[in-house]
Amino acid sequence: MADGVEEVPGTAEAPRPRRWRNPLRWPIGLQVLVALVAGVLVGWLAPGFGSHLKLVGDLFVHAIEMVIVPLLFPLVVLGITRIGSAKRLGRVALKTILYFEIVTTIVLVIGLVLGNVTNVGAGARLGGADSGAAAGIGHHVDFTQLVLSIVPENIVDALGKGNLLAIVFFSVFFGLAIVAIGDAAEPVTRVLDALSKIMFRVVGYVIAFAPIGVFGFIAYDTATYGLSSLRALLEFVLIAYLGFAIVLGVLSPIVAAVFRVGYVALIRVTKDLIGLAFLTRSTEVVLAPLLQRLERHGVDRSIPAFTLPLGYSFNADGATLYEALGVLFIAHAYGHHLGIGQQIAALGLLIVLTKGIAGVPSAAIVVLFAAASSLGLPAAGVTLLLGVDFIVDMARSATNIVGNSLATVVIAKSEGLFHPAGRAEEAETG
Repeated sequence: MADGVEEVPGTAEAPRPRRWRNPLRWPIGLQVLVALVAGVLVGWLAPGFGSHLKLVGDLFVHAIEMVIVPLLFPLVVLGITRIGSAKRLGRVALKTILYFEIVTTIVLVIGLVLGNVTNVGAGARLGGADSGAAAGIGHHVDFTQLVLSIVPENIVDALGKGNLLAIVFFSVFFGLAIVAIGDAAEPVTRVLDALSKIMFRVVGYVIAFAPIGVFGFIAYDTATYGLSSLRALLEFVLIAYLGFAIVLGVLSPIVAAVFRVGYVALIRVTKDLIGLAFLTRSTEVVLAPLLQRLERHGVDRSIPAFTLPLGYSFNADGATLYEALGVLFIAHAYGHHLGIGQQIAALGLLIVLTKGIAGVPSAAIVVLFAAASSLGLPAAGVTLLLGVDFIVDMARSATNIVGNSLATVVIAKSEGLFHPAGRAEEAETG
């Protein structure tokens, strides 16, 4: 109810039926789910027609690939500038960044181990139908060439070819130079910030066509490969949720125990916000109330105001696990087992690419496109995961909220700036 406007009984729900009568106004997750079911039915019942719908999916893949470079360049540069500014804040900033990097790296390792143990994606068996799809995947890593490819001879050429490792390397130095110059570089920072916002909006436009792309690829996949890939997608969801459960039920309690933080109490205090992030698939929607909730829980207000915004970019535990599992799913689905060298290279790449995308619904899929492209994996495999991304994204967002809430309390306690909520309430009533 708007301020000063009296709500007439029965009128508040009037627009809802009109919304649900128009499929274009349905939530994007529901649209994708409907497209998934429709694609399976078309591919199963009309395989001749479904086999021609790959073009629709390919167009969507091209649209996603179109935005990867102009999105990731400003994100990485801005991430470096944030780190530079944070370091000037002293000990708290250093602890926070170190904590984020250690925890997200552990989560990546959990994802890679889980993906290897379960052989996630192997049931899809896509490689047999398209032997050329994985032709670009090598069996060994030439570390000399890998290192040389990181340093671009020509950044314009690297941008044009989408050489992401080279772009990330250049972006790091570009960001460090901005930090060194200081206020004189503020106009460039503003331009990059505006560019990142523009590109996120463009991503939003492209993701709006996700149901069409999913429909095309699922119809083609079902018509060409049968229902084995659909079974593999459902297995991916189960394995991903198992991974989230390990992060929330094993890793996070261990971290809490090491730093003597009440993990169960923290979950109890934030459970409704975790649920909201789960349902909306966005961590941004709960940022403001989470700041207040953690303060009421006993965290000094100066800590969450710093750690939560930074954590949204650098501590996306749920998205990090998803990326590791997603890379292995695609590799296994196309019949290729990544060697230890390739997985180490993927680990390093994902450590960088998973920073800066946590607050945007389904943005993790963009990072997966980027990682798959850098590793020579077929982009079509990423699009297959879009069919179940709605389900995975819910737990992914909720995991991100838990991870950042725990990080905030840990950092506050290490600085002596966490006072249990009970004491705060006693002081308040006294």
